[in-house]
Amino acid sequence: MTNTTNNQKQLVLVTGGSGFIAVHIILQLLQQGYAVRTTVRSLKRIDNIKEDLQNSGIKNFDDLSFVEADLSSDKNWDMATDGATYVIHVASPTPKLNFKNPDEMIRPAVDGLLRVYRAARDAGVKRVVLTSAYGAVFAGHKNRQTPYTEEDWSNLDAKNIHPYQISKTMSEKAAWKFIEEEGNGMEMAAVNPVGVMGPVLSAKYSHSNVQIQQMLEGKIKSLPNVDSGYVDVRDVASLHILAMTSPKAAGQRFLATTGETLSMMDVANILRNAFPKYADNLPTKTIPNFVVKIAAKFNPNLRMIATIVGGYAETSDKKATTMLGWTHRSAKEAIIATAQSMIDLGIVK
Repeated sequence: MTNTTNNQKQLVLVTGGSGFIAVHIILQLLQQGYAVRTTVRSLKRIDNIKEDLQNSGIKNFDDLSFVEADLSSDKNWDMATDGATYVIHVASPTPKLNFKNPDEMIRPAVDGLLRVYRAARDAGVKRVVLTSAYGAVFAGHKNRQTPYTEEDWSNLDAKNIHPYQISKTMSEKAAWKFIEEEGNGMEMAAVNPVGVMGPVLSAKYSHSNVQIQQMLEGKIKSLPNVDSGYVDVRDVASLHILAMTSPKAAGQRFLATTGETLSMMDVANILRNAFPKYADNLPTKTIPNFVVKIAAKFNPNLRMIATIVGGYAETSDKKATTMLGWTHRSAKEAIIATAQSMIDLGIVK
C-alpha cells in the first residue's frame, strides 16, 4: 500500500475536522498542496466545514474527503488512516463540566487517542502529530518562578488539579508510551497550545472563544484574576505542519505560545482600545480569588477557573521558534482578530 492518493499528493488525516484548530490546519494543508481526509462524528458537519473553508478562499474540494468516525468506537478508523502518510490528531472528547467522577473525562480521552494511534500504526503512517494542551504542562505546580517549557509536565499528584488537565496529561503520556512500546517505528510530535485565539471562520464557530463574544456583548461584568498565554490559531496550525514535516520534530513536544502573559483584564483592555464602540460593554472589575473559589463549590462552570486563579502562567516560545523556525503573531493581534471576525460575521449581538 502506498502512502499517496491517486494524484500522488501526500495524504494527511486530520481528526475532528469541525474543530476550531482542525479547520485552520485543513485550510493550510490544502493551500500547501496536500490531500486531506478528515473525520467527523457526524456527516452532517461536512457542510459547516466546507463553509468555513470557502469563507477562507478554498474553491475546490477535490483534495478533501470525509470519514465518519468517533473516538468512542473502533468503527471506520482503519478506513480513516488507510493510505495516510501523516495523521494530525486534533480530536478530543468534549470536556464535561458537570461530571460526577473524574474518570468520565479521563478514560474517553485516553481510550480515544489509543484507538487512533493503533489504526495509524497498522496503516503504516509515518508520523502522528498530537494536539495536546498547555494543560499537560502547567497544572499542579506551586510557587513557580521560571517560564514553563516543554520539559514540564503537569503534576498529577497535586491536590487542586482539574480532571480536564489530568485528562490532557494522561492522554499525552499514553501517546508517548504507545510510541515507545507499540509504535513499530511510527514517529510522533506533540503541540501544546496555550489559550487559542484568532479568526473564527463562520458563525458556527468553536466555543473556545466564547469569552470574547460575551465580553463584547456586555455579558461579563467582572473578571477572575487569571493569567494566560494566548496564541493565534493560524500560528497553531502552522506549528502543527512544521511538527509534521520537520525531521527535527520527531520525538519532540512544542509549546504553541507567543511567550507573552496576559490577565483577563489585559484582554478586556485590548478589546476596549481596539473596538471603542463596545467599550461600555467591557468589564472593568476583577473578582477576588477567594470569591471565585467559594462560588466554584456551587457552580461547576467555575471549577476549572478556581484551580488556576492567581496562578503563575509564564511560558517560553523558544523551542518552537529556534528548532523549527516557527514565527507567530502577537497575542494582541490574535485577540483583535478573534473579535473582528466575530463582529464581521454578526456573531456579536
